[in-house]
Amino acid sequence: MAGLYVHIPFCRTKCHYCDFCKSLDTGMVDSFIEAISKEIDLQRDYLEGESIETIYFGGGTPSLLDSRKVRIIIERLRSGFAVSEGCEITIEVNPDDVVKYYFDGLKREGINRLSIGIQSWEERILKMLNRRHNAEQAERAVEDAIKSGFENINVDLIYGIPGLSSEDWRKNLKKTFFLDIQHLSAYHLTIEPNTLFGKMLEAGELSEINEEESENQFNILVESAASAGFIHYEISNLCKEGYYSRHNTNYWKQVKYLGLGPSAHSYDGYSRQWNEQDLGKYLSSLSENKIPFQKEILDTKAVFNEYIMTNLRTIWGVDFEHVENIFSKEAHDYLYNIAVKYVRYGMLEINDHNHLVLTNQGKMISDNIISELMMD
Repeated sequence: MAGLYVHIPFCRTKCHYCDFCKSLDTGMVDSFIEAISKEIDLQRDYLEGESIETIYFGGGTPSLLDSRKVRIIIERLRSGFAVSEGCEITIEVNPDDVVKYYFDGLKREGINRLSIGIQSWEERILKMLNRRHNAEQAERAVEDAIKSGFENINVDLIYGIPGLSSEDWRKNLKKTFFLDIQHLSAYHLTIEPNTLFGKMLEAGELSEINEEESENQFNILVESAASAGFIHYEISNLCKEGYYSRHNTNYWKQVKYLGLGPSAHSYDGYSRQWNEQDLGKYLSSLSENKIPFQKEILDTKAVFNEYIMTNLRTIWGVDFEHVENIFSKEAHDYLYNIAVKYVRYGMLEINDHNHLVLTNQGKMISDNIISELMMD
């Protein structure tokens, strides 16, 4: 099995925290669709005929495309790849782009999973983030999606935002879990250097929240999700039973995937490659039937590190037996000897299946733990 990721690089405005590849020139949408159609033709053999189990439209803002344009891309994907009948097809949408008839159109085109970028239910926080929608539009988007028959809906939220108190965050979660959604992606704000927030931080105009408040908000997430019956299956992802994001889970399990569009990444089990970020260069290259990408062949150490980095973030954890069988006894011993220290500290535990998993305490410093477990 394999997955497809389609990067839609267009946005109407730039959020103050976002450093994803994007363009404000929405007049280039038709040229982009033509280019991505060519890329699909050129990449037909990348996944070696494997069945496509998941398709994910990310961005950017995929909901800037009308349902007809979404249909064009899906038809190209179906003609170029062996898309399975039960394929999970997800699209990210912004609340201010969508109304019920738009959701009706997506449903007709085969979209069966939505990811709605709400980020916050607090009006002042939405303005601070430079989001285009308000809380009323966000709630209406969820309601309209349900009315259109969607039964697999994710909501994106951000915490750890300067000015967002723990009580505010608790209210955000209560509001979210009150809705009839099946999945929540909750991300701690990371201030990237090339964003407006990054520049404000450097200029002393913005301060990151302190470690204690950050930890408290994470703990509120854990407690609130458990009370609502959501499974915290990955550090930033929570769902009702049976509603794991199949697409993202496949990333963590090293399933092959092909990324299409500017900045999109691909993985075939042996190498990783990533497309040119600049939309103009991407379009120019595809006009000459060339895919502008760079490629890295993965050695055993890189594959080991990726396995640790992705799997330790999930409830399934790192399988010691898998490490020994796929890598080596030396890799197993290396991992075990470092992990023991964190087990003693209560940051990691070895479960009944002989899998190494993060505790809730360990999740707070997961990047540090993962970094130490990886091979130099």
